[in-house]
Amino acid sequence: MHEEMAERLNLPALEKGWVWLVGAGPGDPGLITALGLQALAQADVILYDALVDEQLLTLSDADKIYAGKRAGVKSCKQDEISDLLVRLAKEGKRVLRLKGGDPFVFGRGGEEAQALAAAGIPFRIVPGITAGIGGLAYAGIPVTHRDTNHAVTFITGHGVDGKLTKMDWAAASRGAPTLVLYMARKFAGEISRELIAAGRAPEAPAAIVLNAARTNQQVIVTTLAGLAALEAGNAPSIIVIGENVRLAAELSWLTSRA
Repeated sequence: MHEEMAERLNLPALEKGWVWLVGAGPGDPGLITALGLQALAQADVILYDALVDEQLLTLSDADKIYAGKRAGVKSCKQDEISDLLVRLAKEGKRVLRLKGGDPFVFGRGGEEAQALAAAGIPFRIVPGITAGIGGLAYAGIPVTHRDTNHAVTFITGHGVDGKLTKMDWAAASRGAPTLVLYMARKFAGEISRELIAAGRAPEAPAAIVLNAARTNQQVIVTTLAGLAALEAGNAPSIIVIGENVRLAAELSWLTSRA
C-alpha cells in the first residue's frame, strides 16, 4: 500500500547519506504526512523525540535511537544530537530525525539543519502539523476565526536558560488578540502577571491543552488570572489566551472538558 501511494504521489526517496528532518505532528499518529511515512519506510536509523507517538515507530524496521528533549528533564544535549546525525549520514545511513509537531516551530530543527549544512550533509525538511495549531484544533479551539482575531502570536515560554523567555510581553499582548504559548505551563503565573500588567483583562478567556491530540487529551478552560493556579504538572501542554477559547464550548469534538 505504501509503495503504491509513494508511486502515485511521486514521492522522493530517502537516499543513503541523507538526513530527513520530519515533523510527526502532535499526538495522533495519523497526523504524520505522506513524506513522513515515506521516511519511516526507507530509513536505516531513526532518531526520535520524546513527543513522537510510539505507534509510528512500529511502522519501521530501522534502528531506533531516543534523542528527546523535555524541559526540566535530563536529556541529550543538542550538540550531541546534531553530531550524531552528521556521523550517521557520513556512514552512508539513511537517517530520519523524527520530531513531534513541526521541526521548525520551537523544535530545534533549524539548529540541526545548520549543523548538517555546515558538515556538507544533504538533508530535507518535512514540515509537520505544529501543536499550537493542530493541538488546539483537537481541543475545538480555532487558532483564527474572523469573529475573534485577525492575528495570532506564537511564543515559547521556556528560554535557553531554563527561565521564562525574556521578551517584551506588553508588545506581544498588543500585537495579537490570540496568544499561543509552547513550553510555558511552568511559568503560567509569571506570564499571567506580565500580560495583566500590560493591560489584558484578568477575566480574559484562556485554556491549557494537555497531551494535545492524544487519547488522554485534557482541556482546562480558565481565565488569564486563573492560569497561575494551573502551572504545576509535567504533561506536554499548550496554552492559548484569547476570545477563541470561548468557541470550545461549541466546537469541542474530541475530549471531555475540565
